[in-house]
Amino acid sequence: MKCRRVIDKPCNFAIQALRHLGTQAPGKLMNSKSKKIWQDRIYLILAGIFVASLISSNLIFQKFFFWTPLAFLSSPHAGEFVRWLSGFTFELSVGILPYPITFLVTDLISEIYGREKANRVVVTGFISSIFIMGVVMVGDMASATQWSPVDDSVFHNVFGLFGPAVFASMTAYLTAQFIDIRIFHFWKRKTNNRHLWLRNNGSTIFSQLIDTLSVLFLLCSFGVIEWVRFYPLLLNGFLFKVLVALFDTPFFYLFSHLLRKLFKLKLGEEVEM
Repeated sequence: MKCRRVIDKPCNFAIQALRHLGTQAPGKLMNSKSKKIWQDRIYLILAGIFVASLISSNLIFQKFFFWTPLAFLSSPHAGEFVRWLSGFTFELSVGILPYPITFLVTDLISEIYGREKANRVVVTGFISSIFIMGVVMVGDMASATQWSPVDDSVFHNVFGLFGPAVFASMTAYLTAQFIDIRIFHFWKRKTNNRHLWLRNNGSTIFSQLIDTLSVLFLLCSFGVIEWVRFYPLLLNGFLFKVLVALFDTPFFYLFSHLLRKLFKLKLGEEVEM
């Protein structure tokens, strides 16, 4: 019994600490200046995630991978359609992995902080990407030492196409993100702040189509990707982004609910910063 009491004491202390952080602190946050501080902090965190996802997608885009999500359906006795499904393989740039996060973040900011704050994050991401592009170009022009683990040719093969690729990506990015925010608020008004799934998926899926179409068109025009790969990459990229958009819908509901509860916002109400 003594041993059990010794073990229970730190557990009870941890539980009380979690309760203090999880219940009492938010209550205090909803009063006075600390509410404003936490609204700013969370906005900066979301903006940081947005910029990090955007820049990382531009830096790693030159590696391509394949993914066969329904391979487990493969069977000698399966029908023709099931065999086609089980053999369908995505061929995608690894840059597509973090990029859809940017649309989830802008939807969250649009929902909680409003259209103007979402547009600011988009512009911030654009400026950050241009800055990183300049840094990478300067690094590419600098001559490597003989003992450098990464020589000039390897660095250039990885980052040498960063300039035209980022121009294509940024053009598509600005177009798609502003379309996403505009459609999001269009459906928000039309549905009287209801049907979160509609404005989340309706805005993201359409803007992702514009983004994928635009960036592939520009990359093929610059000679970064062969035109013969345009339609397969368009189909693969768009379908993958649609799947991600559907997958992140529960997370959109969860985080928007938590933030509304934290800031004591009614449905459709936005933070005033």
